[in-house]
Amino acid sequence: MDLKYLLYEVQGKTGLISLNRPEKRNALSRGLLEELTALLNQIAIEKKVTVVIIKGIGKNFSSGHDLKEVVESDSQALLKLFQTCYQTMRAIREMPQAVIAQVHGVATAAGCQLVAACDLAVATEDALFGTPGVKIGLFCSTPAVFLSRNVGRKKAMEMLLTGEFVTAGDALVHGLVNKVVPAEELDGTTRDMVAAIAGYSASAIAIGKRAFYQQINMDDFQALNYASEVIALNSSTGDAREGIRAFLEKRKPSWVD
Repeated sequence: MDLKYLLYEVQGKTGLISLNRPEKRNALSRGLLEELTALLNQIAIEKKVTVVIIKGIGKNFSSGHDLKEVVESDSQALLKLFQTCYQTMRAIREMPQAVIAQVHGVATAAGCQLVAACDLAVATEDALFGTPGVKIGLFCSTPAVFLSRNVGRKKAMEMLLTGEFVTAGDALVHGLVNKVVPAEELDGTTRDMVAAIAGYSASAIAIGKRAFYQQINMDDFQALNYASEVIALNSSTGDAREGIRAFLEKRKPSWVD
């Protein structure tokens, strides 16, 4: 597909998506979001890769929605913009691949939402995260959804009510990111994480990702009952049988997915 706001490259079992509006701090315009959703859906259908990385070109990961676009839109256009963002977040959640945010610079508002919506996140030591909408009279209600499902309620409300930046170190402590590294190690650390995941069965990752998000808001034993059904199904797949045999025979598995 033709890309105007993104760059996309397949590297082995990895799909690398780069937000490519550096002059706008990778603001998530409606056009970019539509393009990103279409690309994610295409990656999900084609199943050529096992892991997807989302990163930003230039000095920042993403500053969130394009405020010029927001202020110039009427109510119907605004609803369409936020519904488009909804579709992007849903595409990340429902695709069978693991999605990793590779964060540098700032990730604010919907940019912070994008990080929180990804399955995993790696950030540089000097990265900053924030939901500063309250400072301009536009409370970050949509970023609050995934933010509050990553960090505790008190920390989420602190970020939303004060609008102040959170350091990468705090983001790590409160669960918004998985790893924090020096800038020069960002790419290598992300690739190490990718390498571990990409070597596993794509079907197992797809089953596990879907099950994880399905059970997360269930009652404990409802979740356990659901997970029992999922793991029984997973156990009968070709990859599971191959993986168990390979373990018992002390050899490397050959995944058939």
